[in-house]
Amino acid sequence: MDLRLPRVRGLLRGPRRMLAAAAAVVVLAGAGTWTAVAGDDAPSVRRTDRVMAVGEGVRLDTSYFTAGPGGDRPAVLLAHGFGGSKADVREQAESLARDGYAVLTWSARGFGKSTGKIGLNSPDGEVADVSRLIDWLAKQPQIRLDEKGDPRVGVAGGSYGGAVALLAAGHDQRVDAIAPAITYWNLSDALFPNGVFKKLWAGLFVNLGGGCDRFEDQLCRMYQRVAESGQPDPEAVELLDRRSPQAVGDRIDVPTLLMQGQTDSLFPLGQADRAAQAIRANGAPVAVDWISGGHDGGDLETDRVQARVGAWFDRYLKGDESAGTGPGFRVSRTLGSGSGDGEPRLEGVSADSYPGLGGEPRAIELRGREQSFDNPAGASPPAVSALPGIGGSGGLSQLSSLGLGVSLDFPGQFAAFESAPVREDLQITGSPTATVHVKSTRDEAVLFAKVYDVAPGGAQQVLPSQLVTPIRVADAGAGKDVRITLPAVDHEIESGHRLRLVLSSTDLGYASPAAPATYTVSLKGDLKVPTALGGTGQVAGLPAWVWWAPLAGAAVAAALLLTARRRTTAPPPDPALAEVPLQITDLSKRYAKSTDRYAVRDLSFRVEKGQVLGLLGPNGAGKTTTLRMLMGLIAPDGGDIRVFGHAIAPGAPVLSRVGAFVEGAGFLPHLSGRENLELYWRATGRPPEDAHLDEALEIAGLGDALARAVRTYSQGMRQRLAIAQAMLGLPDLLILDEPTNGLDPPQIREMREVMIRYAAAGRTVIISSHLLAEVEQTCTHLVVMDHGRLVQAGPVGEIVGSGDTLLVGTSARVDAPLVEKVAALPGVASAAATDGGLLVRLDSGGAARDLIAELVRLDVPVESVGPHRRLEDAFLTLIGDPA
Repeated sequence: MDLRLPRVRGLLRGPRRMLAAAAAVVVLAGAGTWTAVAGDDAPSVRRTDRVMAVGEGVRLDTSYFTAGPGGDRPAVLLAHGFGGSKADVREQAESLARDGYAVLTWSARGFGKSTGKIGLNSPDGEVADVSRLIDWLAKQPQIRLDEKGDPRVGVAGGSYGGAVALLAAGHDQRVDAIAPAITYWNLSDALFPNGVFKKLWAGLFVNLGGGCDRFEDQLCRMYQRVAESGQPDPEAVELLDRRSPQAVGDRIDVPTLLMQGQTDSLFPLGQADRAAQAIRANGAPVAVDWISGGHDGGDLETDRVQARVGAWFDRYLKGDESAGTGPGFRVSRTLGSGSGDGEPRLEGVSADSYPGLGGEPRAIELRGREQSFDNPAGASPPAVSALPGIGGSGGLSQLSSLGLGVSLDFPGQFAAFESAPVREDLQITGSPTATVHVKSTRDEAVLFAKVYDVAPGGAQQVLPSQLVTPIRVADAGAGKDVRITLPAVDHEIESGHRLRLVLSSTDLGYASPAAPATYTVSLKGDLKVPTALGGTGQVAGLPAWVWWAPLAGAAVAAALLLTARRRTTAPPPDPALAEVPLQITDLSKRYAKSTDRYAVRDLSFRVEKGQVLGLLGPNGAGKTTTLRMLMGLIAPDGGDIRVFGHAIAPGAPVLSRVGAFVEGAGFLPHLSGRENLELYWRATGRPPEDAHLDEALEIAGLGDALARAVRTYSQGMRQRLAIAQAMLGLPDLLILDEPTNGLDPPQIREMREVMIRYAAAGRTVIISSHLLAEVEQTCTHLVVMDHGRLVQAGPVGEIVGSGDTLLVGTSARVDAPLVEKVAALPGVASAAATDGGLLVRLDSGGAARDLIAELVRLDVPVESVGPHRRLEDAFLTLIGDPA
């Protein structure tokens, strides 16, 4: 992970190794010096690579960066994220070096070229390694010393590297300032929240580490024991507690900048809250920054956070009193999308000091009777909240910004309590709380609490940042009152929306009891909502949760599959269209807050089985809006969309027959292609036999690459894997938005063959693309749009037009005498040699079939015959641009 600001790949990198070593750091080898010139005014950066021995056979691969003239300077240690290496933080190291720091990076035990086993930041392993690196820094002539052996040094890192920054400050009093990001305060609480095993994230950790045998033996045994039982035992909790910053929290008393992610089901905002409270109690300066992204995706605000880390170190390492370190508390909020590219627009809201997660609570009345629901045998099928790691550059949270919830609760497996509509907008900042009474037919109960934003009419509900709180209730057989602290969020609920508190018996990311049970839940008071920042207005209900993150194809496909299982009120199916993949009639969608400006207006067209339809149009033509309405992501203002006769609406069951690929899918890089697809399909809750995995993979044509880690894939292979993901379940209608983006010509040809093969079996493909030449070769039919309206629809040949001029491709150059013979043929007005063949213009009585017969008779080496007019010419003509 890049501490420049945690990058997405670094987000998944966290725990470290524990091997102990008492020996001093010894330089084993110097790998030379590397210099980079950053610009006309920027000093050159010098990098020296070394391998350092830290005892018991463990060697660390390090890089040391300096820049500019001689003289002493503060030092910064940059730690990487779990599964990464020192290479992930090189860019940040170079930037800090140019800003006047000496920077040391290293690959932690078990990662990169460093040896040893992973110890999850063991005090005797990875944390002791940091102290040895500080010993080495103290001996360097460029480093400013507070006293002999004590360099002026800060530590920064993200996720796993953020935890080692906190631990180093607690174990080594020479650390002067730290800037940890998206990390944990207590690892056992992060992986076993409220005594419930976070099985999906724990499994990803082990996989990213290279397998259980790459970890310290006691950690491997602990994981296997908990994974088998589905429940943490006291020994497991104690083992992780010892490796957590909380264990030395009373000794961390240095200036601390805590940056935590709002879209993070691994290390949620509560982890940073506890760190802030403890360090502030020690008398140290603390600032808290809630960034937009997190381990579940989103905008990590790299440039802004990098600048803030630099300013923090300028103030507390260089002693620059003029350095602006920023507010005590800052929150990034999404204000909507940009004007042109659709990217979310962020704005910071701040306070002078960090208020915690419970400031200024407001009571929201919930309604609902006592409800009973089941924990199914085997805890299957599970409800779905987050899908850890899916959409690494993606995630599911951006779908919330489209007003679509992708979370799934199965009927009979949850209780729900709902507020009245909110009378005015309300900003929530912190953790809502509620008290319920829980009773179980067994001795204990495991529940998953979440708060949905419910739009007017109840047709759509969105789970903010896809976060839930697991609860283990002991001695539940006799009934017990339970106070629930829900996940911390910063979110605005819009006027007219309702708040729905849901308690589910299962969740995909967690282990639930396998034994069947019945739970009975009733309310014991109001929902209390914190409004620390921007909370104004009178409330009668509570908030909505609308969050942005990069939109991944996996998330869109998951939305289609998951919402398809919800019941929704829709017009009855049209039997006459039961075999028609798509019929759009008079479809219209106005721009937001406009009564007379349309993104799509009166659009009508029909798509039949076996067709590959190209959806064409210039930017702003309405293609993306049309696709979103077709996928049920947004509702039209007028008109009708029918898929196999069924009306489309968010959650329509017929969407299970639709597959979608939009702007790439997010894959877990350390899993194989097959494992990624299997994980995705399990997340949909549909039976494994319905996936038709082998058929989709055969169409995608990935071969033996399926067994390799996705990180080894080329862009073309990733693209084909994404299309295979959209093809899971062999949907009858496949929607592909720019499927050839970023591919080279051979990869584009392979992708073309994938799409043609898929449609050949009687299914239907819709492609939106800007590559007109590729569309011409791939598609059988076209729909051309401009300014939201249909310009023309029909077979490719009709739209391109046969015309009266034909291009005859030949395998060899045609000499002049032969050209003259062709020109003299009946029905030919003229003929001329051109690159690769002949350009033949027919007269009014000429026909292409007659010409071909005559060309063969004259022994012209014909390879192809087609209209001289290209799709590009036709397209530009149709949209009013001269060809």
